[in-house]
Amino acid sequence: MNVQDLNGSNSETPDSYKSLLLLDEISKGKPMSQRDLSRKLNVALGLVNSYIKNLVSKGYVTIKEIPSKRYAYYLTPKGFTEKTRLTYHHLHNFTNLYREARRDFKELFSNLYNEGVKSVIFAGADESAEIAYLSLQEFDIRFAGIVDIERAGKDFFKYKIMLFERIREIDADFVIVSSFLKRDEVYKKLIEEGIHPEKVKSIFPLTYKSPNASNNEAERE
Repeated sequence: MNVQDLNGSNSETPDSYKSLLLLDEISKGKPMSQRDLSRKLNVALGLVNSYIKNLVSKGYVTIKEIPSKRYAYYLTPKGFTEKTRLTYHHLHNFTNLYREARRDFKELFSNLYNEGVKSVIFAGADESAEIAYLSLQEFDIRFAGIVDIERAGKDFFKYKIMLFERIREIDADFVIVSSFLKRDEVYKKLIEEGIHPEKVKSIFPLTYKSPNASNNEAERE
């Protein structure tokens, strides 16, 4: 899968996606503190602070003091324009992601099925994980669950996303890197949790180099 094609221009990056989430939440017009935004979006408080400072410096967000010496954040007209722009680019890139990921996940699961694989577990929960799950339904391979670094406890279709640390407890033949935006973070975490690279499959190029990976990089499809 061509990650550069999916990313499009430099404006559509994981950082710009998080900026879009923040702009979207702020645009709803409810007074929200940084802690509120952190909890709502499952983003670390320190990261929210960094993104807010960046958005304020660009004139997209304005800050107002509210009672109890707290602060609330609101979009400026320029911020609404930026939200529209980021939404367009994200939807465009998601269309490309869906088309290519659907094809590549089907090929991956077809190969695994032909090799006699009976079960898989997903690592990473974002839009690409949903595409992977829908693609998996076409094959007689058991879905053993999904783990994520930040979204444990949230819903994923009829399942609950589990703590990443539970990856070692769940019986599955292979682990599928099912996050596009955090693919390298997820893969690194898998290795740190003791998952052998040969048990990991990904349709996305992975730049993190596992110390246990072979020259053939068996974790890549």
